[in-house]
Amino acid sequence: MLSLSAAQALSVARVAPPQPRRLPKRCNAVIFIFLNIKGSETAMTHIAILGAGFAALTAVRELRRRKVQADITVIAPRDDLHYLPSSIWIPAGLRSGAGLRLPLARFFARHGVTHLTASVTGMDAARRTVQTDAGPITADHILIATGGRFLRKLPGIDNAIIPCEGLAPAEAIAARFAALTSGTIAIGMATNPAEPGAIRGGPMFEYAFILDTLLRRQGRRDAVRLVFFSPAERPGARLGEKAVDGILAEFARRGIETHLGHKMVRIDPDRVVTEGGEIAADLILFQPGMTGPAWLAQSDLPLSPGGMVQADALCRVEGHPGVWVAGDAGSFPGPDWMPKQAHQADLQAAAAAANIAAELQGRVPGKAFTPELVCIMDTLDSGMLVFRRGKLNLVLPRLKPLHWLKRAFERHYLRAYR
Repeated sequence: MLSLSAAQALSVARVAPPQPRRLPKRCNAVIFIFLNIKGSETAMTHIAILGAGFAALTAVRELRRRKVQADITVIAPRDDLHYLPSSIWIPAGLRSGAGLRLPLARFFARHGVTHLTASVTGMDAARRTVQTDAGPITADHILIATGGRFLRKLPGIDNAIIPCEGLAPAEAIAARFAALTSGTIAIGMATNPAEPGAIRGGPMFEYAFILDTLLRRQGRRDAVRLVFFSPAERPGARLGEKAVDGILAEFARRGIETHLGHKMVRIDPDRVVTEGGEIAADLILFQPGMTGPAWLAQSDLPLSPGGMVQADALCRVEGHPGVWVAGDAGSFPGPDWMPKQAHQADLQAAAAAANIAAELQGRVPGKAFTPELVCIMDTLDSGMLVFRRGKLNLVLPRLKPLHWLKRAFERHYLRAYR
């Protein structure tokens, strides 16, 4: 069921699903009888997907792959995908911000999806109604895939660049890095103390390694000091002990200094201040812990200690039938190493789509997502692989082919959207 005002309707670009090839009348009659016997979902069924990132788009693909013919509305303020995993290469000129912004109009058309240009402002989950700045939307199923946000409680955090907030921060890093002739670059990360798993630290290791490689290529390394900081004594613990040992050894090999195990106090324009001392810096990159989107405060959704939507292993929101969550906006059961990354968001979205399809087809949903961590930490000329699933924790040392594997995966993944 879709509820739109006239003003909202003007802002919606509705694209009809691809029209089937005309069939003989006898075939049409057989199909009509078959669909009525099966009791499949009708076009009146409405699915609202909040967001236009990895989880949201994977859900669209999986729903259509499973022959779900319901109306699908994607609610997001923009109609392009920002491929952030490759933003680490912007300072090196391997990628540009424009090249990592992929228009989604053709993708939406191919999958028969309506895009509503709007931002979510709240939700009445009990009534399955989403509040947006373009008005309320009611649906039979709602998938929350808006992503999370980074905590900004640390005093002076605006003096640092938060790389994973978007492509613009990566472009700002590139400009500041290019203008730096000498000085110190401080690169750090922290977590959400209320939910330690709400952290995205991998890109910070990559920035440290990539900027070191780039400075050496440019003959500037002796003039620029690199310091990695974190309140954790062993940052990256979710990757496994062997991986952390490898990261710290790589820091030492490259001459990247570390400032670890000290609680952060504030970030000044020219320094990072911790309880264990200060780091004078000309450029500060810092990735704080994560929490849920701000609009959750205007909802009746159950929240985790860290401020994310509480979900079960089937991606159902507890106590709210027909409401689902995938990706960084959710808090899920699983091992303590379960990551906040695009790959895990895709797995959760695929499970949510399978379970929505099951309900629409009159079956009991039973698809649990797989907790899985896949990370290639790029160094610009090589990479280190970490893989975790169940009790398996595979760590490969720095290898040149892994850099090219990461680039090949990017091309493969984005084919669906180009």
